[in-house]
Amino acid sequence: MKNATPTKKVKRVIEGYIDYKDSKTLQKFLTDQGKIIPRRITGLTAKQHRELVTAIKRSRHLAILPFVSEAVK
Repeated sequence: MKNATPTKKVKRVIEGYIDYKDSKTLQKFLTDQGKIIPRRITGLTAKQHRELVTAIKRSRHLAILPFVSEAVK
């Protein structure tokens, strides 16, 4: 039996170093609410996803990315 609501898998590719200062690239991996998109949906490897999460958290801490979207506030 197939899943009633299939999850949409979007392949997002990262080549090389994940830079915490590159907000445009990191924004692709956040939802409109500001949550990090899970690995099973992005299609990243485990290592890439760990590096991505570290970069996003570092970027949030330095106020390059917001913790919560303006729409949620």
